[in-house]
Amino acid sequence: MPTTRRSLILALAAGALAGPALAQAGLSPEDQQLVSRATAYLEGLTQAKARFVQTDARGQTSQGTVYLKRPGKARFAYDPPSGLLVVSDGGTVSVSDSRLKTFDKYPLMATPLSLFLAKTIRFDRGVQVVGVTRAADGFTITARDGRKHTAGQIALIFRDNPLVLAGWTVTDAQRRETHVQLIDLAPVSGLDPDLFYLKDPRPKGVGRGKM
Repeated sequence: MPTTRRSLILALAAGALAGPALAQAGLSPEDQQLVSRATAYLEGLTQAKARFVQTDARGQTSQGTVYLKRPGKARFAYDPPSGLLVVSDGGTVSVSDSRLKTFDKYPLMATPLSLFLAKTIRFDRGVQVVGVTRAADGFTITARDGRKHTAGQIALIFRDNPLVLAGWTVTDAQRRETHVQLIDLAPVSGLDPDLFYLKDPRPKGVGRGKM
């Protein structure tokens, strides 16, 4: 996977810590309570929509709209002039770039998106929580892949009163950071199933995306 594509997929993995499981060894009871609150909140977020602002390690900013439908489905539609569109259909993650005329597909289970989009979110195995920090208006949970399939770590940022996922920061193996801020994340209902289907737009005969 090219570096830009890898960084993109990682940056969009809001729940890389909130996956099927999260190890809590060494956490204080107070920290465990915050992790439990985050788990309950994320499991209740079955369908949601938000605006997002993404800032990469070079300081370049892009934005768009994200749609989530657990289990398994997500859509990140970048605003022009970006040509990026990222869609998870429940089995694969498709990345289309209309400007570069590229289309790539990756197994959902091979990306951190699978952790957030899991049917059941648990915090007791698979992904390791390495820190819980508090702020005046919320808290941040930092985690990494306990199975060591993915290098780096992710920090999920929550705001309180009411509890809401405000964004995340992904740090890769080279310590480069990508920040994603969510704006007005809110539950919704009745999302169009077509939002989570992305067809290869290139003519037949053109090199197809890889799995």
